[in-house]
This record gives sequence, C-alpha cells and structure tokens, in this order.
Amino acid sequence: MITHALTVVYTEVSGIAQLDKGDRELLKQAWDACESAYAPYSNFHVGAALILANNQIFKGNNQENAAYPSGICAERVAVFTASAACPGIPIKSLAVVAKTEAFKLENPATPCGACRQVIAEYEMLSGEPIRILLQGNTDKIWILEGIANLLPLMFQGGGLKK
Repeated sequence: MITHALTVVYTEVSGIAQLDKGDRELLKQAWDACESAYAPYSNFHVGAALILANNQIFKGNNQENAAYPSGICAERVAVFTASAACPGIPIKSLAVVAKTEAFKLENPATPCGACRQVIAEYEMLSGEPIRILLQGNTDKIWILEGIANLLPLMFQGGGLKK
C-alpha cells in the first residue's frame, strides 16, 4: 500500500487594494454580475467574470429555477458564453464572487464540483493554467493558479476522444 498526499496552494489577500488593476477590474465585473443573479430560492447570489487571451471579458451569474436541476451556476454561464462567442480562445483568469444575507460567508465561496470540472476542461483545452480569484462578502480574497488547486484529482477525458 502506498499513501499519497496532495497539496493545494492558494494566496490569500485581505482586500482588493492588494491586487493589480486587472484583477481588481475582473472582481468588479464579477460583483456587477452578482447583483443581477436570479436566486429567489436560495438567496445565494453568485457572479463570475472571466478574461480571455484576447482581453475580452465575459460575465455570468447563477440562474435558479423552481425545478432545481434546471438552474445553472455563474461560472458555467460565463465559461459557456465565452466559448460560444470566442471558440478556442483560452481563458486567462476567472473571478467568482458570492453573497447572501442568509448566513455569514467566513471564506470566499468556491465553485461546485460541476463547475470545477468545466473549468478543468477549458484549462486542458488551452494547456495553460487559469488564474482563479474568489471572494465572498468580506475583504478576504483567495487566488489560485490553475484548477488543480481546486480539483487536484480531476477527470481527464482525453481517452474518450477518437
């Protein structure tokens, strides 16, 4: 038997002022998207914004539905919109923010498993790590270099392609 250990690496900053201009703008865009999230059931509002290698920014927010499986997360809205508008252009950075009045978010909200896998797919397509910025409704911001820091044992479907 062999025991393996995984390491997750992220940087924590305590305020948007510690970020460069590009990261600040991406977080601002994510917060703008968060404001118009459709979350009447959970009251958990999530916004996402990403910047592509061609410097175009795309936003998304969570869209709930009374038939819960019919909703979609902010991250996938942003990623799929960018891919539909600019197929093949790599994602450089993705910012995800969340807020709720139902409880206190002590830490930034992280993407769900489905969103992590979607981000992984697009990162694998480009061959470059996606910079991920996460923030909740506090000043705490987490920065991760690549999806492997959120999904270290990701499914890699390369063998599915012919």
